[in-house]
Amino acid sequence: MNKPPEYRRSLGLFELVSLGVGGTIGSGIFVVPGIAARIAGPASLIAWIIVALSASSVLLSLAYVSVHFTRTGSFFSVFESVFGVRIAVPLMLIYLVSSVFGVATIAAGIGQYMTYFSISHVIMIEVAILACFCSINIIGISLSGMTENILTLIKIVPLVLIAVILLPFVRFENLVPTTPLTAGALFATIIIVYWPFTGFEISAIPVEETKDPSLIRRSLLLVMMIVVSVYIVLNISLIGSVGSEALALSPAPLATASGIIFSRSGPIIACVGIVAMLSALNAYIVGTSRVLQTIAARCSVPLFRNLSERGTPVAALTAGCVMSGSLLFYSNHFDRLASISVITTLIPYIFFCASAWLLDPSKNHRIISCIGIVSTGAILFIYFIV
Repeated sequence: MNKPPEYRRSLGLFELVSLGVGGTIGSGIFVVPGIAARIAGPASLIAWIIVALSASSVLLSLAYVSVHFTRTGSFFSVFESVFGVRIAVPLMLIYLVSSVFGVATIAAGIGQYMTYFSISHVIMIEVAILACFCSINIIGISLSGMTENILTLIKIVPLVLIAVILLPFVRFENLVPTTPLTAGALFATIIIVYWPFTGFEISAIPVEETKDPSLIRRSLLLVMMIVVSVYIVLNISLIGSVGSEALALSPAPLATASGIIFSRSGPIIACVGIVAMLSALNAYIVGTSRVLQTIAARCSVPLFRNLSERGTPVAALTAGCVMSGSLLFYSNHFDRLASISVITTLIPYIFFCASAWLLDPSKNHRIISCIGIVSTGAILFIYFIV
């Protein structure tokens, strides 16, 4: 009897980090700094720091538990072992919904940036891009991983350069709030700022395609170190160089700030933004398909659980992209899609932290887990009352 196709273990540390960074640093950082500055002014930096601490706590909790579950479907294994299959399945389905909406959000963001170049009929271009990256992933994880490596490098280097170039132009008075920060403004800013931080967990999804599962934990830590460093330094550079008022008035805050150095930097920044979102799109497609395949395998759902001879979940990849593409025809608004993706992501985040609390009795780890539970739970609660 022929052995059924299996995932191919071809991902190393660099590929895992690229997936995590690619899934996290995407559309959000090119839009959210301006929105945050409009809500809270210079004090929006406080929100970035709070969210960085919250997301880091979730990531560390996931890193703690990931070393105990290196077999099929890491997330499912964690939830099933700690909470039982009756809770694990709904949690995985919720995360699947967040991933599908995440893919649609990023695709909508790509279309939004393409309008900068006066391109019309962007929704058909968004669908075509989805189909293209679906095809890349069907070919195999090696090609997808290589694509992610290239796109991640292309987007990270300009972001770091922008932050470094703007630092000499930072003025202390631009970082000092001129009006008191209200609780409502802070909460609203925290909610919108959380979107750029979601996606890091994608590093922990392709366990069966990783050469050494022990690399998962290391990749998660590296991802958050890179993301937090880039986000905090970049936002200090943006607000400090041009002031929060200028950022608040701009739909492309990075382009506005970089205009200090390059008078015609708009097209360059728009291109970098599109590349960043292509990277995030690829990472999210990988994560979405693997989560769907895991659910199908555990629940004995035919077709979606099958792998091709190349070791790729063709049906799951296709279904995930079709669902995300269909959402674009229902709503092609970035903010609406992003809000649903964030809220449905926070629920599994809480359970990542709860799993770490129950599995790791050490005091320091439990403190971190508690911070993750309280912060994500509070943000989820605040979302429905702000």
